Amino acid sequence: MRSKRAFLLPIALVVTTTAAAEAYKAPEDVLTELIETSGSTYLSQSEQNLMMMPDNPAQWTAEEGEELFNEPRGPNNVSLEGCDFGKGPGVLEGAYVELPRYFEDTGRVMDLEARLVHCMTTLQGFAPDDPAVKKKHGSDTDMMRLQTYIAGKSSGYAWNPPMEHPLEIAMRDAGKVLFNRRAGIMDFSCSTCHGESDKRIRASVLPNVHAPQEWTKAISWPAYRVGHQNVRSSQHRVRGCYWQMRQGQIVAGSDASLAMISYWTDAARGQPAILPDMKR
Repeated sequence: MRSKRAFLLPIALVVTTTAAAEAYKAPEDVLTELIETSGSTYLSQSEQNLMMMPDNPAQWTAEEGEELFNEPRGPNNVSLEGCDFGKGPGVLEGAYVELPRYFEDTGRVMDLEARLVHCMTTLQGFAPDDPAVKKKHGSDTDMMRLQTYIAGKSSGYAWNPPMEHPLEIAMRDAGKVLFNRRAGIMDFSCSTCHGESDKRIRASVLPNVHAPQEWTKAISWPAYRVGHQNVRSSQHRVRGCYWQMRQGQIVAGSDASLAMISYWTDAARGQPAILPDMKR
């Protein structure tokens, strides 16, 4: 197995003719630039993370995901190199920051997790209830390993989810409604905490959805959560937010959770992704 730096350096150093490949930046470099240029109190509290990020445990998860991605697997004994994440079969660089997006072959808007499920079942032949597909949360799952590897190929790329198909626009707009909808016993919405700058929970400053340089840090998942000692995904974060607001539980992979992620991603448009990130 290659070292963590072996995962990072070839991507950063190899010169190609495509503008997309030149956009790669190590996550710690992306965060450093955001802290230095934003003047954000929210981002400045992440300075302590910078010393740890070169040894981010999520890099090990990404390495394991790389092996799974290239290994022929499933009843059909093929790799995931034939899976199209939006930029062509097997093209990963810059693909994650353009998700969720509409896919013609399914007639649906899909995020990375949904697209992986599709490719693992249709391309590799896994059954939907196979543990490789069904288990989605935690560093020790195939799904989380694959997501971390694929997403990591887009570190430093600007979030740029397409808004051309009517379903992409509808999904984003539905997510905005959900983000601002107050509900539950606490009468909270996502915007209650994330609608203005410098709001706090105890000593922690919260990110503002209307400040893209802050919001890119907030939505840069997969990320290693130090308090969980695990790598988590966007879908896991959506579920966690709903639990914290004491709202009705949102189903991972549902249209509602995809809509929320679509709105999140659009709100960070133009800002570089930090992948994989580290969070408290």
